[in-house]
Amino acid sequence: MYYAQDREHDRLTRGLGPIEFTRTLELLGLLLPPCPAVIADVGAGTGVYARELLNAGYEVHALDAMPGHVARLRVDPTLDRLRSVALGDARTLPYPDGSVDAALLLGPLYHLTDPRDRARALAEAARVLRPGGVVLAAAITRAADIAGDFTKEDSALDEAYARPIREHTYRTGVHRNPEQRRGHFTDAYFHHPHELEGELSGAGFRDVSVYAVEGPAALLRDPDAAMRDPQRREGILRALRLTERDPALLGISPHLLAAGVRGG
Repeated sequence: MYYAQDREHDRLTRGLGPIEFTRTLELLGLLLPPCPAVIADVGAGTGVYARELLNAGYEVHALDAMPGHVARLRVDPTLDRLRSVALGDARTLPYPDGSVDAALLLGPLYHLTDPRDRARALAEAARVLRPGGVVLAAAITRAADIAGDFTKEDSALDEAYARPIREHTYRTGVHRNPEQRRGHFTDAYFHHPHELEGELSGAGFRDVSVYAVEGPAALLRDPDAAMRDPQRREGILRALRLTERDPALLGISPHLLAAGVRGG
C-alpha cells in the first residue's frame, strides 16, 4: 500500500513539496477562523500541518486512517499538545455534533473514489462543525498527471505504463496504479475545479471558494532550485497569490483547496 511505504512524513521537503507546504500554510492563514479555535485535522498524516497550527495557538484534534501515521502522531514530542489523536475514517468522525470551528480534509477526498463516500466525508465535516464553521478540503486536479509529465526527463517516463493511467485519469477522474509501481500515486480520485466546488455546495456549505495551491509552479523543471533562490522564491509566491483564484489557471495546479462555511 502506498502509505505503508512511510513517505508522508517528508513528502513536503522535496520537489514541489515546499511550494505546496508554503502555499497551504498561506491559505490556512487566510481562511481559518482566528485563534483560539478548535480544529479537526481529518487525514492529519504525520502531523505536518497540525504542528504549525498548534504553534500558531489553535487547539487541534488529529485523525488519520493509517496506523503508522497515528503511531508517529502519538510519539512526536512536538505534537504533545494535540487535544486528541485517533485512528479513524473521514466518513465516520468520532467528534460530537457542533464541536469544532474548522475541519481540515487535506487528503481524504482524493482517497475516496466513490462520490457517495466523498459526500459522506463532507456531511461528517458539516456535522461536527459549529454553525458558521469552516471546512477546508483539498483535491488533486484531473490534469495533475499530464502536467507533471511535462517536467520529467524523457528517460524517467515509462510511456507504456504511464500513458494509459494519466489518460484514464483525465477522462474519468479515477486514478489507478494497477501494479502499485513506485513512482506512481495510489488509487485516487482527481477533481475538475468545478466538481470540487459542486461537492461542497452539494453538502450544504455556502460561500464556497476554490484556490490553486501550487498553480502554474507545477511546470517548474527544478522547483527545489527555484525555492532556494530568495528573489526567485518571492517572485513565484507573489505570482501564485495573484493567480490563486483565476478560473483559467485552476486546473493546472496539482492541488486545489476549497473552502466552505456551514450554515446556521
